Amino acid sequence: MVEKGNEIEILLIEDNMNDAEMAIRALRKGNIANKVFHLKDGALAMQFLFGTGLYEGRNINEKPKVILLDLKMPKVNGMEVLKQIKSNDLTKKIPVVILTSSKENPDVEKCYDLGANSYIVKPVEFDSFSKAVAEVGLYWLLYNHPTA
Repeated sequence: MVEKGNEIEILLIEDNMNDAEMAIRALRKGNIANKVFHLKDGALAMQFLFGTGLYEGRNINEKPKVILLDLKMPKVNGMEVLKQIKSNDLTKKIPVVILTSSKENPDVEKCYDLGANSYIVKPVEFDSFSKAVAEVGLYWLLYNHPTA
């Protein structure tokens, strides 16, 4: 559970623990990992964002500044999570960055049609992956000016 004073800045939704650890490590290296919250599947993500299930009672008005979302996950896939986020008034303004291994054009197009703010294909090499994640984190946390 997220405690008061520990606001989430980056919500990482990723089922592959190696990819999640690399992303968190990259964000730490860029000094922006202190407020990252990792969830391992789409079902938990939905519960967290909408304050249901395991996260019932969570203050849903405390929203992440950005969501890093994998597409291929168990229980609820990333496309469905994206669809739910962007179709709900409470969450639709949260920037969602798709961070996935899929380069398939239909996936890219569908994500943008559903409201994704960015689509990044995970680089295979660790250094490239780390650099991409750190740059995404810096942009969305430091440079992007969100709506109120």
